[in-house]
Amino acid sequence: MNPAIIQDVRENTPLIHHLTNQVVMNFTANGLLAFGGAPIMAKSEIEAYDMAQASDGVLINIGTITETEVKAMILAGKAANEKGIPVVLDPVGVAATAFRTDIVKQILAEVQPTVIKGNAGELANLAHIPWQSKGVESIGDGNTEEIAQKVAEMYRTAAIVTGKIDTICNGNQIIQNETGHAFLTKVTGAGCLLGSIITACLTTNHPTLEQALTAVQFYGLAAEYAASRPDVHGPGTFLPNFIDALSLEPEDLERRA
Repeated sequence: MNPAIIQDVRENTPLIHHLTNQVVMNFTANGLLAFGGAPIMAKSEIEAYDMAQASDGVLINIGTITETEVKAMILAGKAANEKGIPVVLDPVGVAATAFRTDIVKQILAEVQPTVIKGNAGELANLAHIPWQSKGVESIGDGNTEEIAQKVAEMYRTAAIVTGKIDTICNGNQIIQNETGHAFLTKVTGAGCLLGSIITACLTTNHPTLEQALTAVQFYGLAAEYAASRPDVHGPGTFLPNFIDALSLEPEDLERRA
């Protein structure tokens, strides 16, 4: 983890344009604010291009996708590509239905992501590797390094396979992260907020692999710290402590977690 990346985010307060799912919008906005970024949630195709042009990064998350939102996502992604700002694609549940699979294909045909982030089942689907999934959840087991490598190569991007151990690949190098806590799997939107934190870190002037690793390591440490608090007894009490932890300094999390 590079604390300078987090310091840069907090000094610059990057504006992140979220085209994300309805379930997690409030949690994502509060989590990014705590971390040091600035969220905006604009999904109308009328303003998606202009909003992305005015932003520092774009997050595309298909969690509650509808057909009418696809054009806005593509417009925002193309605007980000033109401006040269990062795009993170979170293909939530891409393997669950043909509708979701087709939408992600449409997005990837017109938008170049900086990072594709998802669980093993989601990214295995993009890499055409057999994997067992249940809805938006990955329940299979296998070689996540192979998945990350193949996604990175196929889509000319960095790939992050999330799980108990996170695997990050930029096409040339693979690194892993083991920070985190099981409570993250018991609250809605934990992976979606991570996408927002990753996007914020990508706005800094550091190598992509280092930015991605910093984001996932910090996020995992914040979860460990929150879960260790004496007033945390389960997922419900974990959530407010986790939001608080996202605002802490990296060295404080490493010391206390």
